[in-house]
Amino acid sequence: MSSQHIVIIGAGIVGASSAIWLRRAGYEVTLLDRSTPGMGASYGNGGILASCSVVPVTAPGLLKKSAAYLANPNFPLFMRWGYLPKLAPWLIKYMSHANEADTRRISQGLSTIVGDSLEQHQALAAGTEAAKWIQESDYSFAYPDRQAFKADALTWRLRREAGFEPSFIEGNDVQDAEPILGPETQLLAVLKNHGFILNPGSYVGDLVKVLQDLGGKFIQAEVKDFDLSGGQISAVDTNAGRIHCDNAVVSSGVWSKPLMQKLGLTVPLEAERGYHVLFKNPSRTPNNPMMLTSGKFVATAMEHGLRCAGVVEFGGLNETPSKAPLKLLRRKVQETFPGLTYSGDEEWLGFRPAPSDSLPLIGALRDTGVFTAFGHHHIGLTGGPKTGRLVADIISGNHSNTDIRPFEPMRFASGK
Repeated sequence: MSSQHIVIIGAGIVGASSAIWLRRAGYEVTLLDRSTPGMGASYGNGGILASCSVVPVTAPGLLKKSAAYLANPNFPLFMRWGYLPKLAPWLIKYMSHANEADTRRISQGLSTIVGDSLEQHQALAAGTEAAKWIQESDYSFAYPDRQAFKADALTWRLRREAGFEPSFIEGNDVQDAEPILGPETQLLAVLKNHGFILNPGSYVGDLVKVLQDLGGKFIQAEVKDFDLSGGQISAVDTNAGRIHCDNAVVSSGVWSKPLMQKLGLTVPLEAERGYHVLFKNPSRTPNNPMMLTSGKFVATAMEHGLRCAGVVEFGGLNETPSKAPLKLLRRKVQETFPGLTYSGDEEWLGFRPAPSDSLPLIGALRDTGVFTAFGHHHIGLTGGPKTGRLVADIISGNHSNTDIRPFEPMRFASGK
């Protein structure tokens, strides 16, 4: 065992994974979070281990379409207009990547993080209590018809290039395969070798217990500052006191941005407000997780009901949910699953960490001894374990075959 002490800030899926892999590599590890582990964005996602999620939102043509999307009350994109002046600098950078060359570059980067997601989760949790939450499954994309599928040609071309080739179910066979779907869905594009998590919050909570069983520590505390006197980190200051360390990993999602400012790096990172509704005791659930393309939401059968997650809203870190996104999500669920009944429901709002170039920050922050592991946008749960393994390899000096250059945190030192 190494005497080197590493503090990891943020106990979501990325932080928990990093902590476990570092502890397995022999380091002394302390995991910090200001709240309960796994209760941020790691809690509220769609639960899908979406290995095929290799295409960024900023696809070619987004700039032309975005105004129409925002004006369309039936499209799941919303803006709190009072926040627009603050959002504008980030939005300009974000939209600058909505071209084919950047889309392909970003896609190639994402595929290295998510392409083997199921296997990475299984390796992380193998032989532990956390393994019970991981389910193998297909992943279906539901379309109104073949023409609607063809309209997503670039997306599917990039998925195929990443190794994901769909099989198809069409016509009345769709309802035979997935009885929950109404007649307006006439095509399923089905991908094998995916999976989902039955309860993401409990899963991450169990992973933190795994860390503790391995001899690592979890402390509920809020980070206030870093001691970089002499140019290298020697301690992390929290509201529970100073914690001395040899290295630190910042993995606190959207809350990483102010921490990075304390470390001298301004990251163009915005909060993408995401919603879900959990329908309790549903009359039916999908046989496999699915993406409902007409409503841009995912539906996953989880431990406590049917979770339907989606909708994008920009409006900062205000924790008050907006009514319109939830109203639209409920309407789309009703349209897509017309026979669905349930005993009750729960609503949730969370914040996805969205870098301006849609790629997470994974790597060393200069020679400070601080490392980054945040900014996963829509792929946090999917890419968390692989990110944790990469962080452990970087700190340990192990050389892997993974090209981590696309995730270099210092790419933003020039203000990109």
